Amino acid sequence: MIKGLKRLKTTNVTVFEYGLLSSSAKAVKKDHVEAITHDAFEYLKKCCLCDESESRFLKLKIAHGMEVLQVQNYAGVFLCPDGTQIEVLPKVAKVNNQESAAKEAQQSLLMMLKSLKQFRHIETEVASIQKQKMPLMEIFISQFLNSVNGLIKKGIRSDYVREQSNNTFLKGKLLHTQQLKHNFINRHKFYVEYDAYLVDRAENRLIHSALKSVASYTSVNKSKKLSQELLFAFEEVPLSTNYKNDFSSVKVQRGMQHYEVPLSWARLVLEGYSPQSMLGENNAYSLLFPMEAVFESFVAKYLKKHLPPSLKVLSQVQSKSLVSYGDKNYFRLKPDLYVTELKVAHTVLDTKWKLIDQNKSAGKDKFGLSQSDFYQMLGYGHKYLESTGSLVLIYPKTESFDKPFEHSFNYDDDSKLKLWVVPFDVSPNRNDNNGERIDLAFIGINKG
Repeated sequence: MIKGLKRLKTTNVTVFEYGLLSSSAKAVKKDHVEAITHDAFEYLKKCCLCDESESRFLKLKIAHGMEVLQVQNYAGVFLCPDGTQIEVLPKVAKVNNQESAAKEAQQSLLMMLKSLKQFRHIETEVASIQKQKMPLMEIFISQFLNSVNGLIKKGIRSDYVREQSNNTFLKGKLLHTQQLKHNFINRHKFYVEYDAYLVDRAENRLIHSALKSVASYTSVNKSKKLSQELLFAFEEVPLSTNYKNDFSSVKVQRGMQHYEVPLSWARLVLEGYSPQSMLGENNAYSLLFPMEAVFESFVAKYLKKHLPPSLKVLSQVQSKSLVSYGDKNYFRLKPDLYVTELKVAHTVLDTKWKLIDQNKSAGKDKFGLSQSDFYQMLGYGHKYLESTGSLVLIYPKTESFDKPFEHSFNYDDDSKLKLWVVPFDVSPNRNDNNGERIDLAFIGINKG
């Protein structure tokens, strides 16, 4: 999982989005700051200060009289070279003040990740996830190992591999040039080329490499034991020497559907899913997800499933621009979701992974709503709806924002262009068939 990482004692740290991390001695005494090792802090600080735009998952600042790193709107897990494992959970559960906030947040994240193509194979109903407090990294490792275990039960596939060798017997095709070069004197040998039916194929090499990685890292006894058993089954398969080339060579042919999930996990194990800066010279492994994108994907998948068939949901449309200059258009307008009915514009929706508080003052505080978000929606409404119709801003549901705003926000005196602000439920215990995660009336029916 991490090239060159020694077997170090793992320190697990759990923090919520926008939480603080520090190696200062003061951190132990502060409830709002999580203490990490000096080496881990220095490594993350280096990531934070690099020039890559992808490094913005951390922010260096001074708080409580100490130097701290603040996690931004990412969730997931990352592992530092010294063995420190930091799990970042969605902020929604913490706001709800639940006793089991960490567990609820973890399950909510896993549920939402299933809407991403790379994670559609995640199992969220497994007993070990529901009942035990298991770090995210161990959950991913466990599911990868279980998928490989299922693959072995169905059979490891072999393939024909072209080989050349100098044998004492004739097999396959005799290579005359090589025969003259190597066996001009030793005429009892044959330099031949033939097809051997071997387990040495790209798919098996990648899975073997991923198994070796997780076996050297996991700290759960059950996973340790299973990984060793699975490694034994892949004993005759060489390790991959070039992940990129092997992944490009993968061919999930007919009868190999049982390879799809293990290979999906293997890609995550070997390549990670993270900001670029986490994959530097230390090869620190991470699975970090921008929550804005995860939330948008989850909402889109839900709406596509639950809206009436007459309504079509499109993601990330960009057919309109804010302005034109001569014969060129500038500043593409890209709403998250665009709902049409019979190819006619119906509703424009945008998701925001922000916390809204309906208990705040409607005057000065404006419920925590952002003026820039409203300007953005005005641009969408003007261009995509021709300044007439309904716009919808979707925020995650919390205890302080558990129902749609009673009134629409109107952009003109005639209320031709209205903006509705509604919550979307991301709690893991909500069954989609037993209640709506969002009030679909705001999308499926134009309110008067």
